[in-house]
Amino acid sequence: MTIARAWMIFVAGVVAVAGSMPPRTAAADVADLANVTGVADMADMTGGATARSDTGSSSRESRRRAVEAVPLARIAESQRRSIELCLKAATLYRRLPVETIPCDSALLDFAVTKPEAVVDMWRVLGISRLTLDPVGERQWRLSDGYGTVAVLRLVHHERQPRGGLLVFHGRGAYTGPLSPKNLTGSCVLLVRHSPAMPAVDGRERQSIQIDSFLDVDGVGLEIVTRTLQPLIVRSAAANLHEICLFMATLSDSARNNPEGVAVLASRLGQTAAADRQTLATIARRSAAQGGRRDLADVAGADRLQTELAARWLSADELDQVQRK
Repeated sequence: MTIARAWMIFVAGVVAVAGSMPPRTAAADVADLANVTGVADMADMTGGATARSDTGSSSRESRRRAVEAVPLARIAESQRRSIELCLKAATLYRRLPVETIPCDSALLDFAVTKPEAVVDMWRVLGISRLTLDPVGERQWRLSDGYGTVAVLRLVHHERQPRGGLLVFHGRGAYTGPLSPKNLTGSCVLLVRHSPAMPAVDGRERQSIQIDSFLDVDGVGLEIVTRTLQPLIVRSAAANLHEICLFMATLSDSARNNPEGVAVLASRLGQTAAADRQTLATIARRSAAQGGRRDLADVAGADRLQTELAARWLSADELDQVQRK
């Protein structure tokens, strides 16, 4: 991971939870998604468009719609003022490209409300240096190991008949060679997800849309607006894509190797026991719904960790992880 992407972890909040995952080529992304979905031609899965056809937007109209979609009236008063200030004063707004992936709905809901469990998986797999430690109810302390630290809060969550809506607020800082000055600021993330047309083999698919608002404190304003904005836009979109690719892979593993996911969940030493059990239950239920009967295939459990990590690590890095 580059130092630039480290700063994007704070910039994109929840999106940035994937900020320290190694970059991949577009060709590799398409190949992996084709493997996960069982569709050789990605256009077959997306209805004629590739998964990356949406490039996102920073337009005034997109920003206006995003602001209107934030349910301020339903956000606790103690949090509302800070959200309003960030929405109004944001240095940078970006609607990230909409991602549509094959993913179990319960698994996606678990991931967006328990992001520390996903980050713990990356730690176990050896594909990230990121830490995301719970510091209170719906609050996390974030560090990427490259100079970015932040506190992230889930200030509002709605489970809707079709999907869900979440609002995150973050406050953080970056110190490092990317900027000659220490950068501080806040961000608001509007995360919406909803079911999409099922894959050709009947598997669930989900669409994820994230609108991000970044309010950089005065000392870093010019640095961001003149120098870092293009990099922020590209990196935030790349980070979201990395998360979605991982979730699609994990969902496919839950469907085909539920005991492997259960074993992986048992190894998440920094995740609450109840959440580890929830993850295992989701995997087994997904497999059962998919028609698998050999749910107790423990023989393939240990293979899962290698298979998941192999998508993001080089051969040498994977060998080091296997030796641990």
